[in-house]
Amino acid sequence: MTIERQAARPGAAAGPPQGRPPRLARALSLAAARLIFLGPGLTYLIVLLVVPLALMLSYTIFRRGRFGGVVYETTGENFTRLVDPLYFDIVLNSIKIAVLTTLIALLIGYPTAYVIARLPRKWKTIALIAIVLPFWTNFLIRVYAWVILLSGPGLVNKVLTGFGLIDEPLKLLYNEGAVVTGLLYSYLPLMILPLYAAIERLDPSLLEASANLGARPSRTFWSVTLPLTAPGALTGCVFVFVPCLGNFVIPELLGGGRSIMVGNLIRDQFLKARDWPFGSTLQLAVIAALIVLLFLQAWASRVYGGDRRA
Repeated sequence: MTIERQAARPGAAAGPPQGRPPRLARALSLAAARLIFLGPGLTYLIVLLVVPLALMLSYTIFRRGRFGGVVYETTGENFTRLVDPLYFDIVLNSIKIAVLTTLIALLIGYPTAYVIARLPRKWKTIALIAIVLPFWTNFLIRVYAWVILLSGPGLVNKVLTGFGLIDEPLKLLYNEGAVVTGLLYSYLPLMILPLYAAIERLDPSLLEASANLGARPSRTFWSVTLPLTAPGALTGCVFVFVPCLGNFVIPELLGGGRSIMVGNLIRDQFLKARDWPFGSTLQLAVIAALIVLLFLQAWASRVYGGDRRA
């Protein structure tokens, strides 16, 4: 009797409605459609990122072969070599140069981004194009341009000598100052663009409210503008610090081999010493530093960009 009542109830039929595919078939169809659209991107990530990263991670626990390459015998020697004074000093020097470049980029980039964000729309577009314009030229050409500018008979020394500021050409090339200059020039746009985006998103009503409450422009900047744009500043710091730490072209060309950084060390381990396990371990340390920085940036964005505004 109960079964008859349920059968007679509208919409209580045992099977799916006619004309509608079963739920499992619809789920499979949706999954297939997603896989088709995500397929190219997933293939790219798996082939060019996941597989090389997995190989690099596996190499860190193996030994170097007698004539290079990898001997598949597990060891922890690669990790203990990281704290060897020879390599540890190179890591510290790389961090020092990268931090110095990042701080200078922040000091130059913040006021630049602030001024661009306050320009009229037409001039704002022109200024942004001027910021990204160096990226449209080859990286090596830009670095070689600095070699010409900073060399003994280069333009900088000619100008200083012409104005009578110096009697003989300065040694501007092949030192850490030249490396910092090259890194700063190459990666400054990566600091300005996130800062510009953060300042552009700043709610003007907050600045007006601060002014209406009697705060001076300097107090408004330190209490309102700077905290709310801190996530953009941290993003720019990460964007500048990471490529500076791993760069090996600029230290080679502008440092003349005297300023060895982690990037040079990793390159030499793979191409010259053929010590792939230790080179992989060094690269793993750089990636670990990158992950820590990204977590710090995400934490700062959550604190200053979300909770405080809420």
